[in-house]
Amino acid sequence: MTIDWHDLGTALALYLVLEGMLPFVSPVAARRLFLAIAESPGTQIRIVGLASMIAGVTLLFLIRG
Repeated sequence: MTIDWHDLGTALALYLVLEGMLPFVSPVAARRLFLAIAESPGTQIRIVGLASMIAGVTLLFLIRG
């Protein structure tokens, strides 16, 4: 198995675009969201992170099949 650096770079670029959308469109909502995350317990943040990783791996599996 070889790494396709072009696909990896494309995925990273898309990630950065998606991550930047909320702060660009609504800085107030982004600030509220970041404050809510900062005040959340570590366990809750870990659960959300795990769910996000599982969703990402599942999506990758379905797309790349």
